[in-house]
Order: sequence, then structure tokens, then C-alpha cells
Amino acid sequence: MSDEPDHYFSADPAAPEQRRQVRVILGGRLLTLTTARGVYSPGRLDPGTVVLLRGAPDPSPVGDLLDLGCGWGPIALTLALRSPAARVWGVDVNRRALDLARDNARSIELHNVRFCEPDEVPADVRFATIWSNPPIHVGKQALHALLERWLPRLEPQGRAHLVVQRHLGSDSLQKWIGAQDWGLTCSRLSSAKGFRILEVNRP
Repeated sequence: MSDEPDHYFSADPAAPEQRRQVRVILGGRLLTLTTARGVYSPGRLDPGTVVLLRGAPDPSPVGDLLDLGCGWGPIALTLALRSPAARVWGVDVNRRALDLARDNARSIELHNVRFCEPDEVPADVRFATIWSNPPIHVGKQALHALLERWLPRLEPQGRAHLVVQRHLGSDSLQKWIGAQDWGLTCSRLSSAKGFRILEVNRP
């Protein structure tokens, strides 16, 4: 979790930036990337993100792929590395995080990923894959609004994978998604280290 938990989902964090380097393995590559204060998990890969990257099935090799709440970019960068023929969108409201993610993509010469604010994604784009470590700490109402905006944009054969801590409401979130009138089902794919990976698709 970020050392600035009340700032990482703000558009313009108040904390001084203080950029730093982290070494992480993404898509089978050891990378040196840049993070900063005021973004989610600035010092390391968040444990939930690690569970998602290890446990989610392969993303679609083509089409539009989405990292919802991308932070400094590890999930979106992994999608872009694993699916070089796809177009990857990393979406966040935190402009500092988006700047970092863009810099990270440039530093490893990834050209199939775009980092942007939510309203910059064209309304007609549909997603073959959605991966997310969603911002649970924004509160239930805001989280539900976020998922209501994006999950229905799955393609007919698309799949979403969300990683959520068990004690932060993964089971209740699974039930809530399944109860919505979106034509989607939600099931538990796996559990590891106190996290659940939820899978959402069209029946």
C-alpha cells in the first residue's frame, strides 16, 4: 500500500513527488522503473498486483486491453509486454501516476500502451481483457461506480480479472458484480496470500 493512502486516488497529489527507482520483474523481464510519493505502492509491487500478475490467465493477444487504476504502470506494462499486438490502455485519475507510467513505458520502449485519464478513452472502445487491482480505499460507492462504468465494456468473449483482499470485501464484491444487470457473471478464480482473483465474463 502507498505511504500516502489518502493521496494516491487524488488527481493532483499534495505530497512532494520525490521520484525513486524500483527494480521489478514484469513479463519475464527485470526492469528498473520510476515511482514517486503520492501514487499507489511507490516502493514495490503491491502484493495484490503480484498475485494478479502470477494468477490471471493469459491476456488476449489482440484487441483493446485495459488496466483500470494503473498507478505507475506495472499491470499495463505487463499486458503490453505479454500482448505486443494488442492496444493497451492504462487508466487512472492520478496525473502524477500517469506521468510516471508514460515515462516507464518510454524507458523500456513500449509503444502499444497509452496512459490516460478515464474520459480520454473513446466511448466506443470495447475490451478483450481487463485487469485491475481496484482502488478499494476510495469507498464502496465510488468503487461500484468505477466498475459500473468499465466492466460492461467487455467484448462478448472478453474477460476481466480483479484482485481484491479477502478481508476488504472480495466475497461481497463478487456477489455485487454478479447481481448487476450487465449480462456478466462473476466467480472466484483463485485465492493466494489473502487475496482473491475474481473473474468476470459474459455467460
